[in-house]
Amino acid sequence: MRLVVIKEKLMTRLALYVPLHVKPGKEKEVADFLRSAVSLVNAEPATISWFAIKEGPSRFAIFDTFDDEAGREAHLNGKVAAALMQKVKDGDLFEKTPEIHKIEILADKLPAN
Repeated sequence: MRLVVIKEKLMTRLALYVPLHVKPGKEKEVADFLRSAVSLVNAEPATISWFAIKEGPSRFAIFDTFDDEAGREAHLNGKVAAALMQKVKDGDLFEKTPEIHKIEILADKLPAN
């Protein structure tokens, strides 16, 4: 008799949405910064997915997902968040401090591993 084990992945439950309002003329610099952050996020095993989004000419956002609160908090205390907050503190890229929206995911579709 052969035993088959099926591993079922739990749904990704939590996310962050962080809209970024960019100062005029700083769009390329912000886009470059966001692109460079991918390598930092790749080092975070609890960050399931991460997206840098351009919503309009001077509006960008970050959207990322997590299986649990511990993963979300690890990301908020990680290198990407620290780099973003340093850019905010420097004061030359963003019109205002980004609001971090902690949201709950009701359903998802992710690639199978």
